[in-house]
Amino acid sequence: MAVQILLHSYLRPFAGGAAQLRLAETPPTVADLLHTLAQRHPGLYDRVVTERGEIRPHVNLFVGSLHIRDLGGLDAPLADGAEVHVLAAVSGG
Repeated sequence: MAVQILLHSYLRPFAGGAAQLRLAETPPTVADLLHTLAQRHPGLYDRVVTERGEIRPHVNLFVGSLHIRDLGGLDAPLADGAEVHVLAAVSGG
């Protein structure tokens, strides 16, 4: 089964305009998923991950409906068929 990555609209241009990406093989963790993205879509990776390898403050990653910080951060495991949502933080006043 594939892992599906759903992208917020501002990230789509960095993935060739795709709203979603599929990986045929399931990476074991979110960190491994991000390393795969770095190889396939470096511009997308750069907008999600800092130079230190941390998720950028304005980006939220969810596996299903759970934020990765509640699942172990970058070490969060991925199951076959997982949906990973990459969303921009929303703020305002």
